Amino acid sequence: MNKEIPPLGAYVIDTRTDEVGQVITSADDLLRLRPPGGGAAWDCPVEATEVTTLRVYLRLRVIEANRARRLV
Repeated sequence: MNKEIPPLGAYVIDTRTDEVGQVITSADDLLRLRPPGGGAAWDCPVEATEVTTLRVYLRLRVIEANRARRLV
């Protein structure tokens, strides 16, 4: 089963690590992703991605930040 390659600029979840990245390049079935806030890019096979939106990503970040604040 071949997944459709997301367009440049799309936000995806790397299902291997649950990290969100923005597609900055693609070649064959491999995407180059960069974290939305900047940082080191990484490669991810298209098959290991799930398309998301920035809105979903930000909502998850707020949940994580609130959880971390409660643990301090």
